[in-house]
Amino acid sequence: MHKLSDVSRLITFRVGAALYAADIANVERVLRHETSRPVPDMPSWMEGVLEYQGRILPVIDLRVRFGAGHHEATGGRRLLVVSLGTEWVAAAVDQVLDVRAVAAADIAPPPAIVRGFSGEFLRGVVRRGNDLVLVVDFHRILNSSDRVSLVAVASPERFGATSEPSRKGESALHG
Repeated sequence: MHKLSDVSRLITFRVGAALYAADIANVERVLRHETSRPVPDMPSWMEGVLEYQGRILPVIDLRVRFGAGHHEATGGRRLLVVSLGTEWVAAAVDQVLDVRAVAAADIAPPPAIVRGFSGEFLRGVVRRGNDLVLVVDFHRILNSSDRVSLVAVASPERFGATSEPSRKGESALHG
């Protein structure tokens, strides 16, 4: 399991009724949810693709990926532009709440009973007032076969975009 440093900056977001958080270092930007271009024969958790700063990004619906059902059309939905190493995705969430510094000691390990897909991407649990927030590792939300599918779908050549996008400047989220 990936170790958290002494203090992590976590972005907290809502998917369905549940609260989640992830390391802000993996999130380049938060965008208003926009309509993506559907792609045939993709998993149900993939909304489609969109262009962001010259990159073709697959859009993952975290409601469906986390088993919370399909999204309801609301104005508060957001897209987290997430770096997965050399790949980029947009993760659709219902609401972004904030970015907070959290001490590693405040993040409890996930319960031992959590297995399977959830056990792979869950890094821990942190308390937020009376709520529990599940801390996820975006690098593990997609398994290797998922990544192969998304790379093929988001191929720049397929959509006429540049193959090597440049990352311009620091995101306001990393300030």
